[in-house]
Amino acid sequence: MHRKLDRIDLKMLRLLQGNGRLSNAELAQRVDVSPATCHRRTQSLFEQGCIKNVRAMIVPQKVDRGALVMVGVVLDRSTPESFAAFEKAVAKLKFVLDCHLVAGDFDYFLKIRVKDMADFNRIHGDQLIALPGVRQTRTFFVMKEVVDNAPLEF
Repeated sequence: MHRKLDRIDLKMLRLLQGNGRLSNAELAQRVDVSPATCHRRTQSLFEQGCIKNVRAMIVPQKVDRGALVMVGVVLDRSTPESFAAFEKAVAKLKFVLDCHLVAGDFDYFLKIRVKDMADFNRIHGDQLIALPGVRQTRTFFVMKEVVDNAPLEF
């Protein structure tokens, strides 16, 4: 049974979103509860699905993935089957960071990190246009990342 999030839960989520490396003792002190209570609440936040995962945020340039590319995709048909086939195939591509079904001129937007334009050109020709149902893609090379992966405001 899921319980309603209270002010302590929300404060814990905000703090962890800002720094996922906070120790249980540090987190407990900042929200003014005992370490045991903090641990129990943190586990509950995971179990309720409020916290999906904890991971390090890697600086893309440090691992030779400095180019950010957004790709708009239009499918040849707008059917549940064509959407499902595309989504299943795109989920297997390790270079795709995000894939969103959208309303408007495109069916999907993909967020992709690559080494450089030549690297993108290779994967575009080898893998992206070969995805099931793809009729058209439009590529946007990001010139400057102004806001990226900002904390969720709540």
